[in-house]
Amino acid sequence: MKDRMRRSAITRRTVLGAGLALTAAPALAVGSTTTITAADGRAVTVSIWPAVDAERGVILFSHGALSRPEKYERLLGPWSQAGFKILAPLHVDSTDHPDNALHVKAMDSWRCRIEDMRALSAFAATPRYIAAGHSYGALVALTLGGAEGVPPAGVAGPMRDPRAKGVVAFSPPGIIPVLMTREGYARLAVPALIETGTADNPPPMLGGGDYRTHLAGYDAAPPGDKYALVLDGVDHFFGGLICETNVPGPPQTARLADAVAISTEFLGAYGAGDAAARAKLDAALKTSTGFILGRK
Repeated sequence: MKDRMRRSAITRRTVLGAGLALTAAPALAVGSTTTITAADGRAVTVSIWPAVDAERGVILFSHGALSRPEKYERLLGPWSQAGFKILAPLHVDSTDHPDNALHVKAMDSWRCRIEDMRALSAFAATPRYIAAGHSYGALVALTLGGAEGVPPAGVAGPMRDPRAKGVVAFSPPGIIPVLMTREGYARLAVPALIETGTADNPPPMLGGGDYRTHLAGYDAAPPGDKYALVLDGVDHFFGGLICETNVPGPPQTARLADAVAISTEFLGAYGAGDAAARAKLDAALKTSTGFILGRK
């Protein structure tokens, strides 16, 4: 690990306080769905998690490849309990999408994902939001925050959305020449939290390597409220708790609680302008067990 990522023996309960309590209550199920229209005329189904009590902010969430929004209940539910409204489209590469067979080529799904999020941003009609995602969806979220992806055929104009004021990226891919270069990641322009786990090793088809591959965006991005969260023993799916439930366990419940707590403080700090949340987030830089949180 780099020197800026520091450890301590103090329990995470001491650090995160009320943040961890968010995972104790049952997750709030998706409240409704709606349909929006992408630039190419496709109908895009959007799942909506309403904010509990007073709305503190809005999150636009992009799921991982082949997955669907509802498979992230253990992540999105606690965020909604923390006061954030979440809008999450069903992308065409999902195996549950009715038109999946029409968009099996990777670059076609890349185009559709970009168009989905552009349409979702227009639909949300909010002056500011946090872009969030997992895996393929994390790459999409980072482009909304300024990381300059390689544009697929049919996509024009900047991918960055000026209304995206921060990014939460769980396990984004590393450098994939047809999607994202190091120079592209270096254009990330907003505060970001980038997560991975020490057992989150990319498969050979995505370049191989170890978990540090997922930190390419953090390493390349310019300094300024960029956070890297590395969770001990965590794989790409938290042992089947998010994205893909049919993977070997055991479920990595305690580490997911850490991820929920840290990401919720980031959302409060940068999505709701909460100074207390920023203080808790920065406190975790010095005091952690089971994870390393670094900032530059």
